[in-house]
Amino acid sequence: MPLPKTVSKTRKTILFMVCLLFALCGIHLYWSNTTFGVTRYTIADDTLPPTLQGFTIVQISDLHNTAFGEQQSQLLKATAQLQPDIIAITGDFIDSYHTDISISMEFIHQAAAIAPIYYVPGNHESRLPEQYARLKQQLKAAGVILLEDASAIITYNHTPIRLLGVKDPSFTASENAAVADNLKQMSQTLDSLLTQTTANADSYTILLSHRPELLDAYRAAGIPLVLSGHTHGGQIRLPGIGALYAPNQGLFPAYAAGLYNVPPTRLIISRGLGNSIIPVRIGNRPELVSITLQPTP
Repeated sequence: MPLPKTVSKTRKTILFMVCLLFALCGIHLYWSNTTFGVTRYTIADDTLPPTLQGFTIVQISDLHNTAFGEQQSQLLKATAQLQPDIIAITGDFIDSYHTDISISMEFIHQAAAIAPIYYVPGNHESRLPEQYARLKQQLKAAGVILLEDASAIITYNHTPIRLLGVKDPSFTASENAAVADNLKQMSQTLDSLLTQTTANADSYTILLSHRPELLDAYRAAGIPLVLSGHTHGGQIRLPGIGALYAPNQGLFPAYAAGLYNVPPTRLIISRGLGNSIIPVRIGNRPELVSITLQPTP
């Protein structure tokens, strides 16, 4: 017996709505994995000299060879619009699974005309000693300043800023070393860097470090501002729960994305721009990060 017309029509409507829902979800998933947003942070701090008002950093993290527009045109345009005083690259600029140095260098060649670029390597760079050596040559030739357990002094409105940069712990230890071991190593590295720069001990200090889970070491060293990445924002973010998983932290990581205020340290974790072994993000759009300093009375 044929179904009544009203029942048949209802089923068709339901089927259409289900198909439409899947199509919209697919479009949103594609959009949220192939475009990026801009996240702006203002660091208000009464320890900042008034002359540092407006100092702006654009942070590029975890690009993983991803291209945004022809010759990185979209990423370059967004970076230029933010008018940074420096550009900070916080690791995993290349990807160990589908390495293509040329894609990442397309950004560097033009971004160097926007602002000085400072770079620290992540765990993916540590996996590729030969390719990373070639990348370093190209970065240096383009004027990029590599901070591999090193420091630099930036002057803004005649006021010095102490910029520190550290290599990912995987350059000297196992990539999956215990957090306690990495904390010890990081503490020793920071102690050495701070000792080497005692002449600028009174200057505002910013640290570039790929790993956010080493916050205890940054805080113990008294670093006011740390920029990191590595987590990809947790790859999958669930409403009301947050990040699902981050490397070196496991399920439901404590430090996944955003701003963490753990006095005397503020830690900013970029969700990053690219993907690696897991090619899809869910509820977790790639981001370009902008940080502006704001001295408070």
